[in-house]
Amino acid sequence: MSACSGDIHTLDFDHHFPNSSKIYHTSSNADIRVGARRVTLTNGDSIELYDTTGPYTDSAYEARIGNPLPKIRQPWLDKRAKTRKASESLTQLGYAKRGIITEEMEYIAMRENLAHAINPELKAKIDAQSRLKAGEIPKEITPEFVRDEVAAGRAIIPANINHPEIEPMIIGRKFLVKVNSNIGNSALSSSIAAEVEKLVWSITWGADTVMDLSTGKNLQETRETILRHSPVPIGTVPIYEALQRVDNRIEDLTWEIYKQVLIDQAEQGVDYFTIHAGVLRDYIPLAQKRLTGIVSRGGGILAKWSTIHNQENFLYTHFEEICEIMAAYDVSFSLGDGLRPGCIHDANDEAQFAELKTQGELNEVAWAHDVQVMNEGPGHIPLHLIEENMTKQMDYCKEAPFYTLGPLVIDVSPGYDHMASAIGAANIGAHGCAMLCYVTPKEHLGLPNKEDVKQGMVAYKIAAHAADLAKGHPNAHYRDYLLSQARYEFRWYDQFHLGLDPATARDYHDETLPKEAAKSAKFCAMCGPVYCPMKLTQDIDEMNDAKEAV
Repeated sequence: MSACSGDIHTLDFDHHFPNSSKIYHTSSNADIRVGARRVTLTNGDSIELYDTTGPYTDSAYEARIGNPLPKIRQPWLDKRAKTRKASESLTQLGYAKRGIITEEMEYIAMRENLAHAINPELKAKIDAQSRLKAGEIPKEITPEFVRDEVAAGRAIIPANINHPEIEPMIIGRKFLVKVNSNIGNSALSSSIAAEVEKLVWSITWGADTVMDLSTGKNLQETRETILRHSPVPIGTVPIYEALQRVDNRIEDLTWEIYKQVLIDQAEQGVDYFTIHAGVLRDYIPLAQKRLTGIVSRGGGILAKWSTIHNQENFLYTHFEEICEIMAAYDVSFSLGDGLRPGCIHDANDEAQFAELKTQGELNEVAWAHDVQVMNEGPGHIPLHLIEENMTKQMDYCKEAPFYTLGPLVIDVSPGYDHMASAIGAANIGAHGCAMLCYVTPKEHLGLPNKEDVKQGMVAYKIAAHAADLAKGHPNAHYRDYLLSQARYEFRWYDQFHLGLDPATARDYHDETLPKEAAKSAKFCAMCGPVYCPMKLTQDIDEMNDAKEAV
């Protein structure tokens, strides 16, 4: 592990994370400084957590407008531009194939290892006592390991050369499970300032990437502002802007219009595109047999275009040209699941898996052009069919990273779909899904507000952490251990501060026991002072110690 630079900032975020500070670690490469969130405990221990907030240390969102983030990757990009031959690919995949470790790969290796850094003696004790399974993930993530996983197509580093503000991250099943948040304006609501607020609020609660799904006014200006203020990769669905450019007339869409949208967004710095190139004309009748038909907006648009013109999906027929554009900027593919099932009844059907097979074929084309690619997945899938989804994706798509919406494991949870989908997300993450797209309580019902975003993000951070535990990630157990230790020792503040949402945990505790003296009490409101089993266990230990002393 690298030495700590000593550059520490207090995190505010409206006091959501008390007893936390932003700490930066440096490597032998002076240009690399990796941030983490350090939580200091009352017993002198501390833990450092993977942090997605970038330079933000407060929630003064509006003050950030017009004050873009520092371009931390620019020196790396400039250095590589001077030494790269014109014939050589500039993508992270291209460098990885040539055996080159980029600064982004070094950064990621440090960042993944810093996820839950603690003192070596305690780490050894926890490892010796742990009964968690050993997974495919090595005990230490090295830059060489990062390079090899990218070269094999099993992981991607979404990092457009025109988005130098991002703090590099990786998406792959042998790394920490990541979570995406969706933001975006509509024709009815939202301003540019509001979108930056959504961005910062999302990363406050741990979003690893953010998708701008704007369909309203000022798309280019909104996206430009988001990119310049985002320390995490930004994804988009370019078909939305292409449709807007033809006044929402699907029949008027053309490859030339779509191509220009790709170039414009890549020039701005978008890190990954959702492209529904696998929605083939022959698959549309399969989806028409369903209970809920096509539920993907992009899938529906392209299916209707193909039907109107009696032609194959132009994203499929022009896929190699799309690859050439994306390779020029190192934009990653998120191959869209335009035929994902929209209800339990339609799960794992012929349409879904036909598209997934085509995605696998397109992966090979993208890799041949040195373009990074991940595959999008369902959707609505009952628990007993989740493993089949992951198994088929690994097979059809040659182990490329899988990025899923949920899946929701039931349909009867309107208002609580974040819970229904987090159950599925934890399960598919445990089976190897690399990134989870969050779902909010407003799914199927309306546009999420600030509290909905928080609820969705916390639910999905729970799912991601559960998946990391199940996969045997070497760092996943440590935070749980420290919290359980604090719980047994009745260190209430440490319990709060180690949680995913410290302020809420304290608020719930204080509803019944608000006095400061209760923070050192040897009981909680649920058990009271007499019935607490952990206190009774401690009493037994004291009694046994007294007997042994005699």
